[in-house]
Amino acid sequence: MTLDQALAFGLIIATIGMFVWGRLPYDLVALTALLIGVATGIVPEKHAFEGFSDEIIIIIAAALVVSACIARSGVIEAIMRPILPRLRTAAVQAPVLAGCVLLLSMVTKNVGALAIFMPIALQLARRHKVSPSSLLMPMAAASLTGGVVTLVGTSPNIIIAKVRADMFGKPFTMFDFTPVGLSIAALTIAFLSVGWRLLPKRRAASSMDAAFTIESYTAEAVLGAQSPAVGSTVAELEAMQEGDVSVAGIVRERFRRYAPTPESRLHAHDVLLLRGEPENLEQLIAQARLDLATGSKAEKGQVSVVEGVVTENSPLIGRTPSQMALQARHGLGLVALSRRGQAILQRLSTVRFRLGDVVVLRSTSPSLPETLGELHVLPLAERSITLGVSHRGWTPLAVLAAAMGLVAFHLVGVAVAFFGAAVVLLLLRTMTMNEAYRTVEWHILFLLGALIPLSHAVRDTGGTELLARGLGTAVQGLGPTATLAVVMVIAMVVTPFFHNAPTTLVMGPIAGSLAVKLGLNPDPFLLAVALGAGCDFLTPIGHQCNTLVLGPGGYRFSDYARLGLPLSIMVVAAGVPLLTFFWPMTGHGP
Repeated sequence: MTLDQALAFGLIIATIGMFVWGRLPYDLVALTALLIGVATGIVPEKHAFEGFSDEIIIIIAAALVVSACIARSGVIEAIMRPILPRLRTAAVQAPVLAGCVLLLSMVTKNVGALAIFMPIALQLARRHKVSPSSLLMPMAAASLTGGVVTLVGTSPNIIIAKVRADMFGKPFTMFDFTPVGLSIAALTIAFLSVGWRLLPKRRAASSMDAAFTIESYTAEAVLGAQSPAVGSTVAELEAMQEGDVSVAGIVRERFRRYAPTPESRLHAHDVLLLRGEPENLEQLIAQARLDLATGSKAEKGQVSVVEGVVTENSPLIGRTPSQMALQARHGLGLVALSRRGQAILQRLSTVRFRLGDVVVLRSTSPSLPETLGELHVLPLAERSITLGVSHRGWTPLAVLAAAMGLVAFHLVGVAVAFFGAAVVLLLLRTMTMNEAYRTVEWHILFLLGALIPLSHAVRDTGGTELLARGLGTAVQGLGPTATLAVVMVIAMVVTPFFHNAPTTLVMGPIAGSLAVKLGLNPDPFLLAVALGAGCDFLTPIGHQCNTLVLGPGGYRFSDYARLGLPLSIMVVAAGVPLLTFFWPMTGHGP
């Protein structure tokens, strides 16, 4: 072992130790390791920041933005809405929701797909008195296996494609993962159809939304002539959200106010006073193609939406939005208002503000924080409100389909396709730039950007070959199939402590070199690393999908093994023979 190899191994081992210790953020550990690598000379200074310009960074960031745009569009909820009334028991809800998450994870980042369906699952659980713990972990598991079906579904697939390109000159393509991944995904859904029963019934951890109890908002929307709700009854409109939104009043011919009954017919240009939670209001307004009375169509620039409380000494108290000239003087539009213990039955422009009113305001002004301070409105940063922001309906899904088509027909690469999709969606104002920056998981990008040069250092110093020889000696006599299983199990076991991205970066070159040393096709070995690192079901810390459901599901650390251990065994037992079938061990490889 040379000095450079010893330094590279020592730095990697120290980095792993810091990851396991868990006292410092993963990204900070990786950045520190990169700095030490440059200082010791094992990472050449001119190559120190190449990781941040790698295609992986672009693909992951763009995929997160596209996933968020789809989540905010309301399209998935619209597609799901016809079948939701039939999902009444956990035995039906768990496999259906897991299947939906799995399908969406194939074409978007799996964490984004999971985030889209979590509110639907929580709503169903609340409505039918089902424990969220019976639904959320199966959905997280499905998102992981759905992610391994295509290149862009999960980070390990994206990374292993880069490893293959670095080692053998050609990356994996978009659908190289599909034969094995689709088979594993089908087995996963079959298992989850009964496996959800292994989970205990837990009570969800209390959230800020639950602690800050808001009985209902009132929003004012105009029924345009093109709305599908024109001519329908109030009951039919409310049924679009299964009663979660009610019509509190109808204003017709500018000033005539009607108390609606379920049989009341809706006419074009009616002004509707709607009561409900922001998420339900937003979904109904999108589905029925209503227009908020704040007149968003005339606004230019990036729209910001904020939820706030009218505090003491606010000049709003006792005055109406019209008297305050909120729009003309302050550039604010009143989207919705909540007043605990009292229903709002008049047009929002005529409501007199009171101390403690919770308001949803929209603005295109960059000085929104200063305006809120001037009006003594305290922003509620804990709750994410997007009511009043245009999400462009089916546009995000259409843009994603176009990007996938370009990749499928080999017209452009994955990075260019998803980068282009993200830019187009931003140009179409599907989300603002500030929202896009908040969507990107910067800690993952910095983690990868710092670790890529370190993985190259291990390879360039000959460390990868050294480890491959050592592993080859350890598995000598096991046979190719058993050796492949060992590689997959190592990746699966290491991932909870080392995160799936660095596991793939480190294990990928070792597995590829091991295959070459044994005279075998390296492709199944590389794919085994990606599959093992991508299917981390055992802990809440190895993958962000597992972490995402930890609080809402009320899970304990030990709960993950109840579902995750049999799933992991199934993935290894099925994945190894599937890999050897679709990617023969004695093939020519890349």
